[in-house]
Amino acid sequence: MSLELIASEATVVESIADGSVGERSPRTKRLSRRALLVRRFFRNKTAVVGLAMYLLLVFLAIFGPAVVAKWHYTDIDQTAFLKAPSWSHWLGTTQSGRDVLAMSLEGLRKSMIIGLVVGVGATSIAAIVGSFSAYFGGWFERIAMATTDLLLVLPGLLIIAIFMRNINTHMTEWLIFWLAFLGWMLSARVVRSLTMSVRDREYVTAAKYMGVPGPTIVIRHILPNISSLLIIDATLGIAAAVLAESGLSFFGFGIRSPEVSLGTVIQEGSRMATTFPWVFIGGASFLVFMIVAVNFIGDGLRDAFDPSSQSGGRA
Repeated sequence: MSLELIASEATVVESIADGSVGERSPRTKRLSRRALLVRRFFRNKTAVVGLAMYLLLVFLAIFGPAVVAKWHYTDIDQTAFLKAPSWSHWLGTTQSGRDVLAMSLEGLRKSMIIGLVVGVGATSIAAIVGSFSAYFGGWFERIAMATTDLLLVLPGLLIIAIFMRNINTHMTEWLIFWLAFLGWMLSARVVRSLTMSVRDREYVTAAKYMGVPGPTIVIRHILPNISSLLIIDATLGIAAAVLAESGLSFFGFGIRSPEVSLGTVIQEGSRMATTFPWVFIGGASFLVFMIVAVNFIGDGLRDAFDPSSQSGGRA
């Protein structure tokens, strides 16, 4: 037996004796779930591009009117009516002499606020209705699902148009309310199905035997375990809310003058899109960039939370 083999066997015996065999190397340190999700998300290049685009739009919406735009969105330049882009008006002016860039930035800010509030609000309603109805069952579930099915068959955008037609004050608040109130039903049914699949798990049963109240079990134990769906649903709901608001405002049933949104900017420019295109391009470009960014982020979150997806790369 060679001296090298004898030394190797002695090293193994010493390792067994002092218990170092089987210890995990620092290189194989186990990642937390949050770190794993962040790693998978940032390995998706499309999602990173979408996040960068959205953060840039947030910066423009918050600081743009003071940093980028030289005019307030309500200011009227009496010497510039339907003027092409210039150093004084970077995106040109409208027929009434208002700065297109200032209007677009104000519309971007309002549309982003509407999208965020509606997306989070509709997802919260869906989470409460779907999870509570599946957990408690009985008469509560029957009433909740009957109400959900009734609202599903109603034409949501038509109802919003009818109610918003005669509203002249607090248009933004009313529009947020109606979009959130009529936008949670499909998600609630999905949440109900997921809740039914986890309500009989061991940790839920253990909480019941420990005397934890039902609402606490739903909020502390069930909803966190289906949070991936809720996060993705809220993200994609933002894009849907922005499109709905822009469409309603475009046809005059959403935000109206003197308030401004991307829909109103696009509506004003659509009549002269071929003759004075800068009036239309400003608001339309911000809307397209925002929708693309939100969809990229939503796809990245979906791939990060889905273990079978290969889009996020290996964990």
